[in-house]
Amino acid sequence: MFSERSGSGSGEQNWLRSFMFTVFGTSVLVVSYFPLFYTHLGFSSSQVGYLYSLGPLISILSNLFWSMISDRLGTIKKIMVILLAGQLVLALLLARATEFSSVMIILSLFYFFYYPVFPLADTMAIKTATRYGRNFITIRVFGSLGYAFFALTVGYVLRAVGSSWSMAVCIAIVIAALLITIPLKDAKRDPAALKNKPEKSHKGGKGSGLKEILLQKEVLSFFGIVFILALGHRMNEAFLTISLKQLGAGEEIIGWALLASALSEIPVFFLLSKYGERFKELPLLVFASLMYALRFLLMSYAHAPLAMVAIQAMHSVTFGVFYVTSVRYITRMIPDHLRATGMALFTIVWSSASGLLSGAFGGIIYENAGRSTFYMVAALFSILAFGGFLVKYLLSSNTKFASEASLKKQAVQTQDSQPPGTAPAENSTL
Repeated sequence: MFSERSGSGSGEQNWLRSFMFTVFGTSVLVVSYFPLFYTHLGFSSSQVGYLYSLGPLISILSNLFWSMISDRLGTIKKIMVILLAGQLVLALLLARATEFSSVMIILSLFYFFYYPVFPLADTMAIKTATRYGRNFITIRVFGSLGYAFFALTVGYVLRAVGSSWSMAVCIAIVIAALLITIPLKDAKRDPAALKNKPEKSHKGGKGSGLKEILLQKEVLSFFGIVFILALGHRMNEAFLTISLKQLGAGEEIIGWALLASALSEIPVFFLLSKYGERFKELPLLVFASLMYALRFLLMSYAHAPLAMVAIQAMHSVTFGVFYVTSVRYITRMIPDHLRATGMALFTIVWSSASGLLSGAFGGIIYENAGRSTFYMVAALFSILAFGGFLVKYLLSSNTKFASEASLKKQAVQTQDSQPPGTAPAENSTL
């Protein structure tokens, strides 16, 4: 085991870094430039909101479906190839679709293959980094670098050729990601985790791993608060490019806004990977939620594209802090043999379920109440999440304090009950 950890595995890690770099390019297109492509086709803000929320609805099932297959078969690479091949075929169909009904059907299928790629890629990065004794962020950060690179370059490319070429750029990036999967090595199961894995009972059956995760009250309450925070985050994500366009920004300015987001999170990723263990997870999540509220409050008052670009740099102290801390929390709470399912559940809450609600109702709010009210509502969700994480932290601190007080009381009672002259037992409180 030592030799495996001490081995550099640099080739394997570098291919995985290249994959993370490339696959996040599709995220740039789907999240930020697809809405512009739909407006180019003449769709209204409400229709764009419905299309945005349609994918998360499909992905609730697709994330669980593909992650549970991955956990059962013990392979991520093969699943990734299937997902990217499906994306490629459907992107080719989307490039030719112009009617709202046909786009809705094809996009639903596209999202079935799109969303599961990211939690599975994160799971592969976590397993690979753990196997070589590295921090997962040293691999995941290349996703942020890729997002930053494609955010800027795609913006200038579409500025030159027009938004109608969004699908063509997406197809090119998916082909590149698919080719990079060929030299990737599959994430191996942790032998220790397999040894400690509880044996299946006749009552367990299909979905017992999912039940094992959801029966943990601490994880369940965490996912509930994450869902509230995600509503504001997804509202901003879905309508940022439309907001910038409304204020007169071109595709290159939109690219700079996305670049500001992606680059700002990179130093935070490195700082938390090095010093994050010094801080408890819940206080960091409380801080990130408060920064989200401030970020969206500032967005509601911004009336110039460059001001919105500057505010996007707060992505560092919002998503950057939240994401690294959340992955750390999930890794601590969920066993290795259920890691893909756990990350899929996190993605469902953070992206799918929240995207479903924020896309549909966010589009209605944006169209009928305006941009400022839209961001005020997003800030309100962040404040609610701030309160949720704060209460969770205070309750956990009180529980820990009560537990320590109980142990001290038991130690005192044990010492008082011993006959005079008897030496106290060593480490009686341990």
